[in-house]
Amino acid sequence: MAQKNQEKGVTGGAPVVTGPDRVRNVVLVGHSGAGKTTLVEALLAATGTIGRAGTVTDGTTVCDHDPAAVRQQRSVSLACAPLVHDGVKVNLLDTPGYADFVGELRAGLRAADAALFVVSAVDGMDAATAALWEECAAVDMPRAVAVARLDHPRADFDEAVALCQRVFGDNVLPLYLPMLGDDGVSTAGLLGLITQRVFDYTAGHPAAVREPDPEHLPAIGESRGELIEGIIAESEDETLMDRYLGGEEIGTDILIEDLEKAVARGHFYPVVPVCAGTGVGLDALLEVLTAGFPSPLEHDLPAVTGVDGSPRPPLTCDPDGPLVAEVVKTTVDRHVGRVSLVRVFSGTLRPDQVIHVSGHGLTERGHPDHDADERVGHIYTPLGATLREADACVAGDLCAITKSGSAETGDTISARDEPLLIAPWDMPEPLLPVAIVAKSRADEDALARNLGRLVAGDPTMRLERNPETHQLVLWCMGEAHADVVLDRLRSGGVELETEPVRVSLRETLTGAARGHGRHVKQSGGHGQYAVCDIEVEPLPRGAGFEFVDKVVGGAVPHNYIPSVEKGVRAQLERGLVAGHPVVDLRVTLVDGKAHSVDSSDAAFQTAGAMALRDAADKAAPALLEPVDEVTVRVPDPSVGAVLGDLSGRRGRVLGTEPDPDAEGRTLVRAEVPATELLRYAVELRAMTAGTGTFRREFARYDPMPTHLADQLRKEHAADG
Repeated sequence: MAQKNQEKGVTGGAPVVTGPDRVRNVVLVGHSGAGKTTLVEALLAATGTIGRAGTVTDGTTVCDHDPAAVRQQRSVSLACAPLVHDGVKVNLLDTPGYADFVGELRAGLRAADAALFVVSAVDGMDAATAALWEECAAVDMPRAVAVARLDHPRADFDEAVALCQRVFGDNVLPLYLPMLGDDGVSTAGLLGLITQRVFDYTAGHPAAVREPDPEHLPAIGESRGELIEGIIAESEDETLMDRYLGGEEIGTDILIEDLEKAVARGHFYPVVPVCAGTGVGLDALLEVLTAGFPSPLEHDLPAVTGVDGSPRPPLTCDPDGPLVAEVVKTTVDRHVGRVSLVRVFSGTLRPDQVIHVSGHGLTERGHPDHDADERVGHIYTPLGATLREADACVAGDLCAITKSGSAETGDTISARDEPLLIAPWDMPEPLLPVAIVAKSRADEDALARNLGRLVAGDPTMRLERNPETHQLVLWCMGEAHADVVLDRLRSGGVELETEPVRVSLRETLTGAARGHGRHVKQSGGHGQYAVCDIEVEPLPRGAGFEFVDKVVGGAVPHNYIPSVEKGVRAQLERGLVAGHPVVDLRVTLVDGKAHSVDSSDAAFQTAGAMALRDAADKAAPALLEPVDEVTVRVPDPSVGAVLGDLSGRRGRVLGTEPDPDAEGRTLVRAEVPATELLRYAVELRAMTAGTGTFRREFARYDPMPTHLADQLRKEHAADG
């Protein structure tokens, strides 16, 4: 059953929303340590949603309720934290700032209609935050900036704003300036640039509003002119700039109205100084979130099709329209079971409603196409891990449903009589492999159950059972992501270990040779007799395997020739020198002998395998390793370091070119052995300060260097 409201300091019931115009969906983004989660907790406390901000007895917070977050000392998952201000429900979507958890960030962006960039007044921002700004700009997502951590001794608001203007570009301007306290160091209030008022937080939150002191006027006047010009430049009233330049005093109401329109259209980006610890700026930020950011009615909705891919009309955010919702994120709570965070785009989701759940085919990640009808139980308004029961969820709002039998992250929820499918959002490919081994048979069963749930809820994780290396491999976004996944498995009672990932290799023969196989054996009164002679020769790379019959005179009876081929193929699968499949080889059966009584299918299979092993000793066997074609996307200053690193990985650079999708970035194309890419996801991130990404695609198999091949042969021999 749902957790009680009193848990973790939650006060009151779930907010009631009757229409999309009273909803704002805002995703908080920024680098790890910028102060996003602390700011969300402060906003919840300021609006009376929770009694106080901060940790509770188990070390978690309202937003960071995941035990993995406590152990990692950072947010690792998306959290939804709704609050109500001035009659508007604001769904704050707190996202992790660390690059490994980009899947949680993508889910938050999908569910949101606007983005609040949280920038530390102490540490500035990272390159990934700058890249995300450009990504939001590409889809015209409205944005604002909160400069946080003003209470830190090294906080520098002016430098933070200057950095935002350099990185984010034009129309990034502060609405307020920090006002220092009597000690000349702490931030005691804000100077409002539009209203020309002082918001004094000396007595706490909310602020006391008063006229500015004489010493405040120069700072207000200097920044106010720039702000007004920025607002007027985006105004729909083309006469406003001329009137302003002509000396006319533009009314505060007009400026605020034009500001709100420009912010909602994604053309102006206000900066608000905030301090979560003292409450400075929280009410100012809430005004931006509710009055400046758009409602779901003003945001484009994703495209939909029928479940068979047939076209459908565009959606509208109408509570009375057809039901279309999306599972933003699925998690498994040890008390409640499966919990799905859902964004309703059209229609209204109600308790006990029969819905259709349809999912995109992601077979390579273990998610086949699926369609199922099921009944919704209760509907909840989530606040971190706390679930508060709700009567309905209208178009534009977010809710949680529990115990859904089939809903997975990215699935579409629609009406049973009109099933639909929402176009999926882009997710990065997990590129860090981790091989895991259960300690016992019982752990294997538990591992399979828990892995299925984790993979279903995390599209940035892929599960692979390699039939050649016989390893169970988790593909993750990075080491921190892998640590969280392993921690959750162990918390579920699974005892497991990790081991080095093995790459699937191939063997081949580089020369021609002749092989003789003689299988003569007497057993239990029944003999086994088969002799065959073969010739082997290499084929061009990628040609596969050929078997040729050149037996003359019936030396090998016709009915046993397929048996020889079967034995040869079986030996090819087992390998010749290091236990890897053999490729690119022609085997020709040229001669042999049979016995009228003792010859058999099994005997000729054995003789064929023996002949191939005999030939291999004379035909210069070689190991082949997979080579991937890699496309690395990096900022221009990192190109030299990446090229040098690829060379050190035995890579062959194919060329470089400007990235057509992003100015100041370069695409580097190269061919690199797969064995050199096992940890490239981690090492590229370190090399490029988290800004480099790459894709890989299998190209072919190439001969492995002799010293590496010899080492693997020795290891194979030692393993028996």
